[in-house]
Amino acid sequence: MVSVADVEGAQQAWGEGIVAIAAAHTSGGDFVGIATNHVNTLYAYQMGPVLFKPTLAAIDQFRPTFDTALSYFVASNGACSEDKGFAIKGWTNVRFENSDVIIDGNTALAMGNYFFTAPDGAEVKVEYTFGYIQDDDGKLRIQLHHSSMPAESN
Repeated sequence: MVSVADVEGAQQAWGEGIVAIAAAHTSGGDFVGIATNHVNTLYAYQMGPVLFKPTLAAIDQFRPTFDTALSYFVASNGACSEDKGFAIKGWTNVRFENSDVIIDGNTALAMGNYFFTAPDGAEVKVEYTFGYIQDDDGKLRIQLHHSSMPAESN
């Protein structure tokens, strides 16, 4: 059975992956290889359908395949022409604040805000919903990922 600690660990791994991709890009390292590993190990594309709606995707809003997900993160493969590489923007930290986590057997849902720290130290707040499923090794994989910018208050 999945636990809240499992979800928090998966979130930490996801945030650390984004920072590692950004750091490799900044230093001239293999950011595409790191991003490939990020998608392969944290998302459930090898297990079945994945629902992925990235924050800054407007034309190709939904990313049902590994290639379209990788394109969003690093814009390296031309799968979606609008992509600029979200994970190569120089993020230095990612932190999650869960509004709630719902556990249901071998699946979990988490919703809240995550905050991306830019190179200048400013934080960017993004809203998210992640759905997780356990793989055969008991590791959580992202099966649902929806994120968006907060609505502007009037």
